[in-house]
Amino acid sequence: MNELVLPNDTNTLHNLMGGRLLHWMDICSAIAAQKHAHAICVTAAVNNVAFNQPIKLGNLVTLQAKCVRAFNTSMEVYIEVWTQDLTKGNKIRCNEAFYTFVALNEEGQTVQVPHIEPLTDEERELYDNALLRRQQKLVESGKMKLKDAHELRKQFEKWMED
Repeated sequence: MNELVLPNDTNTLHNLMGGRLLHWMDICSAIAAQKHAHAICVTAAVNNVAFNQPIKLGNLVTLQAKCVRAFNTSMEVYIEVWTQDLTKGNKIRCNEAFYTFVALNEEGQTVQVPHIEPLTDEERELYDNALLRRQQKLVESGKMKLKDAHELRKQFEKWMED
């Protein structure tokens, strides 16, 4: 998905406002989720948002989203954002985030989503880490006890050894 940063999208420093970028990221991620699920998808969570570089007035913003793991009725979508000064041609990766979506039917009831099979090393890493992020969210929200988050506990133990 591509967007052009116009004056109405910027703050007083002529940088893209973070809220506008999050809006575009939500739309792009929702498209990826709905294409995967073949269902209506709603945003359940946004986490690990990183604003690494400012995006300037007049720049092109390219958003690329892909589903990295499907659970029962939810899925995690990874999104990368690139900015490009069209007069100079330089393209910079400036933002990334993980969105969680839930698939719904026309009545608003959750529906199953198709499985995702990672094919590359990068896809495998995103796939494996999605489970850790999910367990962390569930523990933080009180929906899961830490003792039941086996993969998350194993990761913490691994970090403690290093």
